[in-house]
Amino acid sequence: MPNLHVGIMPRERFQQRVLDIAGGRIKPGRGEPEIWFSSMKSFSEVLSDNNVRLLKMIAEQKPSSIKELEKLSGRRSSNLSRTLKTFERYGLVDLQKVPGSRAILPVAKATGVRLSCDFASY
Repeated sequence: MPNLHVGIMPRERFQQRVLDIAGGRIKPGRGEPEIWFSSMKSFSEVLSDNNVRLLKMIAEQKPSSIKELEKLSGRRSSNLSRTLKTFERYGLVDLQKVPGSRAILPVAKATGVRLSCDFASY
């Protein structure tokens, strides 16, 4: 699994960047981050020590459902569900429906993160 390239850019700058891209004023370059966080704080909350252990568990143990991941991790369903949805939003996991079942399969999409942050933008 590849590393996910993430960047940190203040929300206002990111919103302007999106408008500039949509308006054709700038074109994203190769090798730019795929996912953006609005602050170091939001980055560190999503990738806290506990959440990194959870991602490692998903990648290594490949649980067959969220229920199995609950048992493996010892996390409550509501907490785990919220964390997995955040992971999915940031491109860290894929939550796949299991055909013929109501089960959801958590699949790790990256085993690491490469971070880009321009301190001059703060």
